[in-house]
Amino acid sequence: MKKIVIGLARNLAELTLLGGAIAIAVGAGMIFLPAGLIAGGVLAIAGAVLSIWGEDSRNGDDVM
Repeated sequence: MKKIVIGLARNLAELTLLGGAIAIAVGAGMIFLPAGLIAGGVLAIAGAVLSIWGEDSRNGDDVM
């Protein structure tokens, strides 16, 4: 149980980003389904890019 809590704490920013992206995509989908699908795709791509950029800083390599 302790490992799960530690893992969630380490990935809190990513989980918050994912939750926000899901909320935006679902909300847009409630208004107009194709808009929800497009928003979900765009947010998934943006999340992947941010995740890739975040891997560099986790390894101790400062890119910027």
